[in-house]
Amino acid sequence: MTQQARRLRARLAALGAVGVTALAAAGIQGVAHAAGAPLPVVITGEDRVDLSLHSDNGDPTEPQIDLRLDVPGEEFEGDGEVPPVHLGDYTVRIDASGLKGVAKADLPCDADGLVAVCSGYDLYAGTTFNRLGGIRLDLADDSEAGDTGKIVVTGEGEGLEFTPLTVDVRVGGPELLNRELSMPKDLKAGDAFEPSLGVMNVGGLPAQGTVLRLLGSRGLSFPDSYGNCSSSELNTGDLLRQRTEVLCTFPDTLDAGAAYTLSRQVRVQTADFALNDIFSYSFRPLEPGEEKTLHQGERRRQGSGPDLTLERAGDADPAQYVKYAELDLPKTNTYDLELTGASVSGAAGDTVPVKIGFRNNGPGWIGALRSGGEPFSFTVVPPEGSTFSSTPEQCTPAGVDGSDPGYICWAPTPMLEDARLTFPFELRIDKVVEGARGRVALPDWDNPFDSDASNDVAWIVLNAPDAPGDGGAGGSDGGPSDDPSAPGTGDEGGSDGPDSGTNGTNGTSGGAGGDDAEGGLALTGAQGVGLLGGAAVLALGLGAVVVAYQRRRAGRDGDAAV
Repeated sequence: MTQQARRLRARLAALGAVGVTALAAAGIQGVAHAAGAPLPVVITGEDRVDLSLHSDNGDPTEPQIDLRLDVPGEEFEGDGEVPPVHLGDYTVRIDASGLKGVAKADLPCDADGLVAVCSGYDLYAGTTFNRLGGIRLDLADDSEAGDTGKIVVTGEGEGLEFTPLTVDVRVGGPELLNRELSMPKDLKAGDAFEPSLGVMNVGGLPAQGTVLRLLGSRGLSFPDSYGNCSSSELNTGDLLRQRTEVLCTFPDTLDAGAAYTLSRQVRVQTADFALNDIFSYSFRPLEPGEEKTLHQGERRRQGSGPDLTLERAGDADPAQYVKYAELDLPKTNTYDLELTGASVSGAAGDTVPVKIGFRNNGPGWIGALRSGGEPFSFTVVPPEGSTFSSTPEQCTPAGVDGSDPGYICWAPTPMLEDARLTFPFELRIDKVVEGARGRVALPDWDNPFDSDASNDVAWIVLNAPDAPGDGGAGGSDGGPSDDPSAPGTGDEGGSDGPDSGTNGTNGTSGGAGGDDAEGGLALTGAQGVGLLGGAAVLALGLGAVVVAYQRRRAGRDGDAAV
């Protein structure tokens, strides 16, 4: 029982019958529900586990089965204590005696040999707060290929109706590994390449049919079409999840210990904007009856032309076959990040708007697929004699004690190849300093993908000597040059808000929100290039800055998934 459950149970006992009635009326539904129909509870977890005779079956400290209870209702997502939907003793029995002579089982809760009993008192809507524990399975000394067994999980409790779970366990079944991929030489964005794909059954039993899955992120596609394949494209919504998928089915048997190759090579096409996009492929056994339904669905497009087939290869080295086969490509493309400053004028006491521009001039997009969309950072320092009176929500103070007038801003990834972002500031002129300028800069980095480092710095110029203004809030955008007198380039179509760029149906990451930023100091940015050097981290106190940014973003966006 959790500490939260103990506190609630003690509270109910103290309240007595009147208190219980009041709490039930207020939304603690367990008492009221128990008086009516039983509350349905589904025991969930993996319903099948295949144990390999050729591997350690994953991390030996990690269970293959995660047991939970699924209770009707909407999961709690607010702050504070989670309200239960049922209060009352219940037990869940895990019977793994069917694995005797088949496999070893490490069971949760109170275990006696191959049988364990878990007890509880409180149940919550959904599955998140109803975890029973994990089951770890390993080979036994007498495990042999073809051995099978079952784990049966049942439950009981007053006012509850449990749906049991049966887990089928098999030893040494078909185990398909994929031929390791080789990086194509001199592959450029816009080119196509033909990887050598193959499969080897290293298991102890034949596979009665197989499924091939080809997967390419946003910058990759598969132009060929085959009669036994179907494809689907996801080209809207979250850029991290946009992809093309191809599924091919092969009904023929794959013998244990044998290797196979495709009858013809499959082409992978890269887009002109592709950069470190992910290509992967995998084979798995075909489930009984799956071939009839696998290619169905509104988004799936059935292929045409001849079938793609598998041909048996000669002697194969199992060391050349892996569980996960994938490549990041192409690696020769570049992008061009550009910062745009501003030139403004005003009198002491005035507040003037300043728009900082951030854009990608392409040709490559910035997927940051491996990092899950970590943001780019840049710093904004006000000119001498001025302070920022208003800043975008994507920016946060650089200092931890208020002594640093600068700000750190985040531009989110993935970022489209033509993304345009605007960060609106308001600058208060405390004292007129002619020609004062503030620096806007990306980190001083060695980024092989940024093709032009000269526009990584821009300036906010305040009251330039040749500015003709009347001391008001007017002025034009400054150019991305080290020379504060250089003519400005403007925002070139960027909107006035910080969310211009790729938001909407074309993706969620074009705005300056950085919804997928994660972690603390390790702002690795797109494609694994460090965004902030150690000296910058120390100078700007980024530990507190990142935490502040994450809290602000979490409060704005909730629990955004990656």
